[in-house]
Amino acid sequence: MQLEDYFNFLAPNDIRLKGSRIGIETILYEYIYRARTPEEIANIYTSLTLEQVYATILYYLHNKEAVSKYIADWLEWGRKMREEQRRNPSPAIQRLMKIKAARKALEQAEQMEKWAI
Repeated sequence: MQLEDYFNFLAPNDIRLKGSRIGIETILYEYIYRARTPEEIANIYTSLTLEQVYATILYYLHNKEAVSKYIADWLEWGRKMREEQRRNPSPAIQRLMKIKAARKALEQAEQMEKWAI
């Protein structure tokens, strides 16, 4: 079995483990940035086998330059999406922000009352 046989190459920026919707970036983020062992990763993502986790790590080690760029692009895309959501929150988030602001104002008013007594 070839190492690439473990993956579905859906697009240049979308490589997933066969038989799942989990992208290699998910596994590699745990491995590289959270310093998790393959066994820990397999315990977190129970739909994957330990063999699939090891195959992902091995694919990364064999293609370090390309996969490092893949992960960097994924992290940058995530940062841009979070910034976009912050600038343009959905109506549900806007309602939650108003509720939070109202609660904070109420707490501050209650604190002022305590100090006034």
